Amino acid sequence: MHGGTMSMMWMRMPGQSWPGTAASFLAMWVAMMAAMMLPSLGPMLWRYHESARRTHGAHVNGRTALVGAGYFAVWAAIGAFVFPVGAAIEYLTTQQPTLARVAPIVAGAAVLLAGVLQHTKWKARQLAFCRDSAARDHGHAAWRHGVRLGLSCVRSCAGLTAAGLVIGAMDLRVMAVVTAAITVERLAPSDERVARAIGDAVVVAGLVLLARAVGFGAQGL
Repeated sequence: MHGGTMSMMWMRMPGQSWPGTAASFLAMWVAMMAAMMLPSLGPMLWRYHESARRTHGAHVNGRTALVGAGYFAVWAAIGAFVFPVGAAIEYLTTQQPTLARVAPIVAGAAVLLAGVLQHTKWKARQLAFCRDSAARDHGHAAWRHGVRLGLSCVRSCAGLTAAGLVIGAMDLRVMAVVTAAITVERLAPSDERVARAIGDAVVVAGLVLLARAVGFGAQGL
């Protein structure tokens, strides 16, 4: 995280309070998550809208909007958890040069782990549950349906989201790649090979990051 565009997300600007910094982060976080998740969430909301229209008829648009609001409320809560963790890590790496040197290695290992996670049965179950949740209509509890959908999809794409954060969440190229990966695996037919193929690419990215981090570390000795 340290030394790249990611560090800008945790920085407190001159004259800005920590609550103000946290609020700015959350606004940026929600906007970023909306951009990343809408390509896959859009078809899910449409299916919910059509199912609710056939089942209930009235107030369909309002219910659909509540589903989306519940979904992004979950991501906002995740951002509220991520910010203090990221800010603490950023602070420690600026205060401890040793941690700053180790951070790229940890980042590469985290991306590698995210790729390995794509191959697990846990990932397959979470992805299947995310797809299943999106196909259901929970009647009048639209907000609760959105929250459940958000929770299932957060678990499903946790590894890919973490990898994007580590590599550089403010890099539009990284965001585009992560968005494409999440969208493809979520909307593709129920086939674990898609998630595993994405995992292979993430594993390669993790190995490259690790090799660079170790190489830079060796040069600094």
